[in-house]
Amino acid sequence: MAAKDELGRAGEERAVAHLTRLGYRILDRNWRCDQGELDIVALHQDTLAFVEVKTRRTLDFGHPFEAIDASKRQRLWRLAHAWVQDHRRESLGRTLRVEAIGIVGADPAIGALEHLRDLR
Repeated sequence: MAAKDELGRAGEERAVAHLTRLGYRILDRNWRCDQGELDIVALHQDTLAFVEVKTRRTLDFGHPFEAIDASKRQRLWRLAHAWVQDHRRESLGRTLRVEAIGIVGADPAIGALEHLRDLR
């Protein structure tokens, strides 16, 4: 596995631990369809959260959230709606929210973590 893939996987593990501590229940990870992939789908109270995780070793190439531009946000919303169509039972009556977790540090397990709860 490439170092980049290992970094991403470690970041997602940290993100799952963070979300779980906040009371989120993880419903899906790395869900794929023809349109792309969702890193994490979780239930937080009555809200379905679709969480994009970006992990960087340093800020040399910018903050992780800089990679989530308007086009990426639109794509995440399309993926969220595709997940809902594929999981109607779990989705009934739920509010949808797109979130992002950015992690910066040589070791994602202890790097700085930021969590944005509402990407529009």
